[in-house]
Amino acid sequence: MRVSLPFEWMVALRFLREGRMQTFLILAGVTGGVAVIVFLTQLITQLQASIVDRVLGSQAHVVIRPLEEANSRALDPASSSAIVEPRAQRLKSIDQWEAVMRAAAETPQVVAVSPVATGPAFAVRGQANKSVALLGVDAERYRRIVRMDENMTRGRFEVEGTRTLIGIELAKDLGVTVGDKIRIVTADRRDEQLTITGLFDMGNKDLNRRWVFVTLKLAQSLLDLPGGVSNIDLTVTDIFAAKDVAARLQASTNLTVDSWMTTNAQLLAALRNQTVSNNLIRSFVTLIVALGIASVLVVSVV
Repeated sequence: MRVSLPFEWMVALRFLREGRMQTFLILAGVTGGVAVIVFLTQLITQLQASIVDRVLGSQAHVVIRPLEEANSRALDPASSSAIVEPRAQRLKSIDQWEAVMRAAAETPQVVAVSPVATGPAFAVRGQANKSVALLGVDAERYRRIVRMDENMTRGRFEVEGTRTLIGIELAKDLGVTVGDKIRIVTADRRDEQLTITGLFDMGNKDLNRRWVFVTLKLAQSLLDLPGGVSNIDLTVTDIFAAKDVAARLQASTNLTVDSWMTTNAQLLAALRNQTVSNNLIRSFVTLIVALGIASVLVVSVV
């Protein structure tokens, strides 16, 4: 029994069989268009992932800080109007930071929490001195926020006692290496002699020149934060949900909570522009391929 095909299928099969060159051109056009779309999508995706990984490889996704001190108002005798005078922001600790840290750890999508005591200081070696950022951390907790083990060029990411870890650029500036000693001096003249036990390279010269890691207890003593911390760093599961997590934490703690999406607004705008450009290119490629196929079919029909 002979099975008859519908008219549309019969015409399509005859076209494919008789117009082999046209069939080949159509398949080549579709293949080329799909290949271009796949290549561009993969390229943009990998580029964005590399940029985000490099930026977030040296910072927390969400940071909790104390509230800034309110500006003071003064009366201008000449005009009888109020003048807002910005108040200098002092280094201060988060009130009841342990309770805040526990609450942050229980927040959905938060996977790691680390207390940090950080503030300005000077690293001194002989006649050389450099302005640095002193970071007091719990190494076990902090390595879950920033992948410091991958950035170590010498030694391990461990701090205890008066041992310290510094960047390779700071080591060059001070002319020191592992095993040497430097002195850390804070603004209120507190100082401590530290032994360098490791060097790191964050892929950022500014961070390599400024960051000096010590124990949390030692930083609290040098920065006059007895038992306190200056900020709490968090890591979340979905980096693009960091803004929502920060908003929830700010509402529940009444503290200053910033996400990487706020502090890196220009980077986020660049990523969005890349996504828009990728979508436009894919749309134009699809349209061009479709017009090419349509032109071949129209000519065949005519």
